[in-house]
Amino acid sequence: MSDKTKHNRNVGNSFGIDLGTCNIKIYNAAEDQVFSEKNMIAIMNKNRIFAYGDSAFEMYEKTPANIEISYPLSCGVIADIENMKSLVRLYMTDIMKNHVQPADYYIAVPRDVTEVERKAFNDLIRDAGLKSKRVFSVDMAVADGLGMDIDVKNAQGVIVVNVGFDTTDISILSLGGIVLSRLIKIGGRKFDEAVKSAIRKEYSLIIGSKTAESVKISLSDLEKNEKDAVIYGRDIVTGLPVERHIPTKLMDECLKEHYMTIIDNIKLILERTPPELSSDIYRHGIYLTGGASQVAHLSELIGSVTGLRVNVSENPGSSVALGLARIIKEDQYKSLAYSAEDQ
Repeated sequence: MSDKTKHNRNVGNSFGIDLGTCNIKIYNAAEDQVFSEKNMIAIMNKNRIFAYGDSAFEMYEKTPANIEISYPLSCGVIADIENMKSLVRLYMTDIMKNHVQPADYYIAVPRDVTEVERKAFNDLIRDAGLKSKRVFSVDMAVADGLGMDIDVKNAQGVIVVNVGFDTTDISILSLGGIVLSRLIKIGGRKFDEAVKSAIRKEYSLIIGSKTAESVKISLSDLEKNEKDAVIYGRDIVTGLPVERHIPTKLMDECLKEHYMTIIDNIKLILERTPPELSSDIYRHGIYLTGGASQVAHLSELIGSVTGLRVNVSENPGSSVALGLARIIKEDQYKSLAYSAEDQ
């Protein structure tokens, strides 16, 4: 019996890992819970781990020169393998309460990456000192679909759009696999940069990435209450810290260009979709998920331009981890995971 079908029956000793660029999500089968923290690490004097996760994020853009804070992932792939290994080891040690036990690991892997990049996800777990028994890979888009309660193993086509921090992954799923996919380098970070740039240009105000993200997240509520965004930053002319009231319309306009790029790529995938699957997609609509998918007006604009219903995930940041949980727990989905030997 191959590893593809012969899985560990003791699901309590299994973990599902979604390595997001911004956040890492780990499903712990023993507690049936998803652990989530920032995928960030702070290194002091180039050799000592000073902080990690949410603690490192609190320090981001505030540290002295001898402390460097970074994301080990970039555009959905591992850019800094050593720091990523350290982070995974630290998180797993925290989850297992300082007593790392042998376990099976299921890791979500993007489809549109090179074989070397795909292998790096697998090697990461094996080399992190976690006493891993077996390491299984799962296509990220397939896990996404499962996490949104889509029966990805049936013959009906669905389109899943995951808007993440660095990338947007657009995939057509059918029969437990990916028929078509496209990964574009637009996501929450680009949205934040657009907000920063617009405010700098229109109001001569420099703001940080965390401020831009906070404004972006609060846009819907501000519009609902007909309020401006109150922003603190540094005046370009005087160099002094100031407060400004920024109309939400400015943010809407600067984000629309990136929204349209995402929509153009959705249309491109739909144009290449086999007609039988297209009819399924017309009935089911588009499934929208990912940490940056709930930014104001994105789902409405996708719906109005494509003419399709947009189903927004209830747990956009955790849908991949929840899909991994179903693969670990539910026998009918075990075959969606594969080991390196199966590839």
